Amino acid sequence: MVVYGKRIVELILAQHQERIINIYLAKEIDKAFFNRLKKTQKPILRLDSKKAQAMAKGGNHQGYLLEIEALEPVEFRSIKSMDFVLVLCGISDVGNLGSLFRSAYGLGVDGIVICGIHDFKQEGVLRVSSGAMLGMPFCVVYNPLDVFHELKQAGFALLGTSLQGQNLPISLESKKALVLGNEGEGLSKKVLAKMDYNLTIPMKRDFDSLNVGVAGAILIDRIINGRD
Repeated sequence: MVVYGKRIVELILAQHQERIINIYLAKEIDKAFFNRLKKTQKPILRLDSKKAQAMAKGGNHQGYLLEIEALEPVEFRSIKSMDFVLVLCGISDVGNLGSLFRSAYGLGVDGIVICGIHDFKQEGVLRVSSGAMLGMPFCVVYNPLDVFHELKQAGFALLGTSLQGQNLPISLESKKALVLGNEGEGLSKKVLAKMDYNLTIPMKRDFDSLNVGVAGAILIDRIINGRD
């Protein structure tokens, strides 16, 4: 898979160098940074701007591109051994997924389960997450009802989200799974019926709801830090 942009290249150099296959440069760079690239002992290839744009699919590569190993999902059984997981149910928008990976990684979620979608676009999600996805264990399971059954069997409290839910704080068991649905439909009645709690974020003004990426970050923070 191909990632691009100086920020994510710097992150991979610092924390995930073993994933690099090839380094591509589409501009002259300063000597110090070039020497850092050389120390990886990976091939460094020059590209013209047209080829770089094609590899980045029109994105803003800033002259820096990497070919890296594709991310391998973990086994679902390893997710079940964690304490706090995020379940993304039917969320396919790359922007929302990337934002949620970034927030989950930064705020301390242990792992992510992606369910209810057919096509998980790793490259786009990795880019939007600013590389946070590289450090976040995740798995992909199509049927969300299977996920909920397995998590309950493993001792998780299932925390759904809806406009009619209850506010935090609530008394939470040690193992928690926060379940978020897509912005258009949210969580279905069938899914909400499987939840142990349904949470909401009180709004100070008469407004429908927050973007799922923003709502997810707020709820993760409140669950981890115990704020209402």
